[in-house]
Amino acid sequence: MRAVERLSLCSAGVLMAGLLAACGEAGSSGTEAPATAASGAGCAPVAGQQLVVLEDDKKLQNTDNVVPAVNKKVATPELIAALDKVSDALDTQKLINLNKAVDVDRKTPKIAAEEFAASANLVAGIAKAAGGGKITIGAANFSENETLAELYRVVLTAAGYTATVQKIGNRELYEPALEKGEIQVVPEYAATLADFLNPKVNGANAPAISSSDLDKTMQGLKAAGDKVGIVFGKPSSAQDQNAFAVTKEFADKYGLRTLSDLAAKCSGAGTVFGGPPECPQRPKCQLGLEQTYSFKAGSFSTLDAGGPQTKNGLKTGTISVGLVFSSDGALASG
Repeated sequence: MRAVERLSLCSAGVLMAGLLAACGEAGSSGTEAPATAASGAGCAPVAGQQLVVLEDDKKLQNTDNVVPAVNKKVATPELIAALDKVSDALDTQKLINLNKAVDVDRKTPKIAAEEFAASANLVAGIAKAAGGGKITIGAANFSENETLAELYRVVLTAAGYTATVQKIGNRELYEPALEKGEIQVVPEYAATLADFLNPKVNGANAPAISSSDLDKTMQGLKAAGDKVGIVFGKPSSAQDQNAFAVTKEFADKYGLRTLSDLAAKCSGAGTVFGGPPECPQRPKCQLGLEQTYSFKAGSFSTLDAGGPQTKNGLKTGTISVGLVFSSDGALASG
């Protein structure tokens, strides 16, 4: 699973406490009927090569917008302004295209970032920081985050810093390094980092500070960041979060654009839902679709979390709808 800890299907507090079972036991492999049987005909899978994400019109998912996280000691106005140039230039479709360049077209994150920066004229108008200095940008261990780190490197270099990218690993490794100033900048995801910091700074039973409202999520994130010496630049409109995809042919056949459409038209026995084994019990996966949208699939197929099994299941017509990540390069058109 790509970036398991970043795009958790459970709450970060529960995962950190090691109580995975509190979110539901993993299901068995293969295709199985859901706990509550669906009524109606449903929508049989339709094979196709182009995947589309159905709009989360009732805001089931929290706001995992890309946002620069910065050690407070180096967070000068010039540095933040340079990083904000990246946020201003990105949206989800552009992030999808960047991921396609790396994951599908096999470019390196460095080359993909530099080509995007050139086409977007990213360094235009960047002010030089007085004194500059060395900045180490931490990157998590998946390609999207490396590409974002390389974009940060491009703009910080233009601002007069000696900027380098260091691939570190998961959040449990790079977040403490950011606090200590061992690295100075990291591309982050607003809701997931808020969920990570919240129990750390506010206690294990603290109310959630992430939500489907970006302003509220950022308010909680900034307050938590203040307690550990991390500040934030401007969140971009680009999001990498749980999403639900169908083939374009499926969407066209059944007239679907939103998850509300899916629930209204495709709840029923013929609809096959695909995702990781824990999905039926998770509040941001099948359980969430049932609770928020009253969507009932006829059966569940145990696959992976937004990986090749799920995407292949959609394309070959063995599942109707599947869990993906909203910025996956496989969602690029053409």
